[in-house]
Amino acid sequence: MLAPVLRLMLAFGLALPALAAGPVKLGVILPRTGPEAPIGEEMANGVRMAMDDLKQKGIVVEAVWEDDTGKPQIAMSAFEKLAQDSKVAGVLGSYTSASTSAVARLAGKYKLPLMVPISSKDEITMQGFKWVYRINSPASFYASTLFSMIQAQGPVKTLALIYENTDFGNSAARSATAYATQHGMTVVGDEPYAKGAPDYRSTLSKFKAKNPDVIYMVSYIADAVLLMRQAREVGLQPRAFLGAGGGFNLAQFAHEKEISEHVITSTQWAEDVKWPGVKAFAQRYKARYGTESSHHGACSYEAFRILAETAAKAGSDREKTRAGLKAGSWQGILGDVKFEDFDGYTNQNHHQILIQQIQGGAYHTVYPAAFAAQKSIYPYPKWK
Repeated sequence: MLAPVLRLMLAFGLALPALAAGPVKLGVILPRTGPEAPIGEEMANGVRMAMDDLKQKGIVVEAVWEDDTGKPQIAMSAFEKLAQDSKVAGVLGSYTSASTSAVARLAGKYKLPLMVPISSKDEITMQGFKWVYRINSPASFYASTLFSMIQAQGPVKTLALIYENTDFGNSAARSATAYATQHGMTVVGDEPYAKGAPDYRSTLSKFKAKNPDVIYMVSYIADAVLLMRQAREVGLQPRAFLGAGGGFNLAQFAHEKEISEHVITSTQWAEDVKWPGVKAFAQRYKARYGTESSHHGACSYEAFRILAETAAKAGSDREKTRAGLKAGSWQGILGDVKFEDFDGYTNQNHHQILIQQIQGGAYHTVYPAAFAAQKSIYPYPKWK
């Protein structure tokens, strides 16, 4: 029998209040241990903040956390485990391009939506996968935006590349070489290295002898710091040191002021950009975790929010969640988000890459002009 209040609402044609639904269950695959654990933790922080904000909207999310340790085989096992749970409506992950590439091949097999928050290897969304959605821009966007910014400062004739021999590093280096070739730059150095190598001085000394205008580096945090320390030791003095995101846009790197000052890096997000909610997110993140968020935390927050809202609307049905991601559009701390097919990409958000420079130990957006909060300092000042 209907309660009196509900009978009155029906009689007057008033909308019934939404009935409380069960929690939305989502998998989260991140490196929680191993060399990439610090970035995995920042990404997890973004997910936790999204869960809190979703709860305020009436969307309760149950996150199933899986640690892939940054290794593809473990990531695949984690995805398969999540796929066996029929209540899991989607998965967010992972961090390394190698892990994400591995699980992307499984998403269609198990018909389980995969939301990619940060992995940038171009090929992840270039294989026609219908169950894979990427919110961040791919690696080729890093190179084209970075070099466009530098070319706007003056002619760039020569370039040297040093990059980790991983999916992330190789993809970023290929796109940089392609851009250089198309725009009349000569690559005078192309040096992959084993991740975690202890010494780069031999390679950096070879670069010094060739005196390139620009050094382009693709590394995670430990290698990024070591590369810049040893570049200073050997007296390498290009017109610009460029970092392809990764370890070059973390607070940990910026705090190494003696070697990070004036380094220019690409990023997916910045706290000085005027997208909706950016400033509030940055302040809340720092108040909660005691440090600044990089794009790793911000992209994970927004990717998880969108995945959870879509799954909730779809009643946690996997096929309806996939269709909702394909058809939807959103606005938030990454600006406008829409998963599109273009230039060989499938379900790829056409996201704006930003360029930051470290000035005074802090990151400032310097390009594109429409987003710039500070002028760039160029060429790179002489080492002190």
